[in-house]
Amino acid sequence: MKVIAFSSQHPQAAVDYPRPERLVSGNPQRTTWLHYENALNGFSSGIWASEVGSWRIEFGPHEEEFFSIIEGRARVYDEAGAFAEVGPGEALVIPAGFKGRFEVVEPVKKYFAIYEKTAN
Repeated sequence: MKVIAFSSQHPQAAVDYPRPERLVSGNPQRTTWLHYENALNGFSSGIWASEVGSWRIEFGPHEEEFFSIIEGRARVYDEAGAFAEVGPGEALVIPAGFKGRFEVVEPVKKYFAIYEKTAN
């Protein structure tokens, strides 16, 4: 085993867009650079970027995400409409089972780590 340094890797970019049924505003291109994935442990991490826009999100009952903004600004709204706004150097955790909306206010880039507990 060895430590994974993001700066020494050059993963291929994967581009996607919000699914039409989840789209709220815009049609932002989202790019993911997956630096690490361990399917056995349900853990992945990398860098993610998005254009301005908004879409509904739903986390599974065993899926959680930590992220830290590198650049730009984003908001995460819960189902009641309350939100947390984050900018460069700030971080959030989205807990398992969360339902709400993700809004990119300014083009954003973030480090992310996702854990999804797998059935044993």
